[in-house]
Amino acid sequence: MTQFSINTNITAQIALESLTATNASLAATQKQISTGYRVADATDDGAAYAVAQRVRSDVGALTSANQQLGNVQGLLSTTVTALNSISNTLNSARAVLVKLADGTVTGTTRSQYVQQYQSMMANVKTFIQDAGYNGKTLIGNITGSSGTFGAVGVVRNELGATYGIATFGGSAFFASVNFTSTQLNGASTVQALITSTGTFLATFNTLGSELNTYGNATTYVNNQITYNSDKIDALNSGLGSLIDANLAQESALLTSLQIKQQLGTQSLSIANSAPQSLLSLFK
Repeated sequence: MTQFSINTNITAQIALESLTATNASLAATQKQISTGYRVADATDDGAAYAVAQRVRSDVGALTSANQQLGNVQGLLSTTVTALNSISNTLNSARAVLVKLADGTVTGTTRSQYVQQYQSMMANVKTFIQDAGYNGKTLIGNITGSSGTFGAVGVVRNELGATYGIATFGGSAFFASVNFTSTQLNGASTVQALITSTGTFLATFNTLGSELNTYGNATTYVNNQITYNSDKIDALNSGLGSLIDANLAQESALLTSLQIKQQLGTQSLSIANSAPQSLLSLFK
């Protein structure tokens, strides 16, 4: 038999505990819906939140690394463009040297070829001088260069590991192909310059090696940026699985809890009114 008491209302206590639990669940569900996160802070799930913060830190660091790599992309692109222009100019210059190696080319014609070659070298010099990007140059160690000359060690990942890019001595390179009028006026001298072991061809071959070096560096940087971007996507996907809320599920749960809250409130109201029935015993 149920005991009626105005001091201890067991039914009201049970109804209140149930309503309190419902309200707590409702608050948690509303938090997930409003933030979009199952784990919005350490109070939701301390372990998961700690993992999420570490992943967020990795994503931020990788994003920063890609920004630095993107900056180096510009420097490498400028460098390769300059070296390509130099290579194309030297191709044309070699043809002029072949003409100057011919002893039958004399007088005004020879002078014109000499001027043509030296004009091409003036272009080569400006290509070296103008190979700077954002105040940095890998080849412009020559008077009038548009950037600070020096090797580059760029951060490539979230752990601070670096990728090194060496310099190419543009000043020494230019000096080795910038022949004087005296050298160019002697057919036999020019012949010696363009043999397989001559200064011109040796320098030209060096340029080919540097084009390969900076081309490979460009490919490496591009691949690293792509890898970092893919890794960022993978980290974000894993992060979402760990802490994102299932909004469809939480929306359905919200409706259920709201109904449960209404019923709990009514149940508590009924339980609280039960002691009132005792008054009828004293009438």
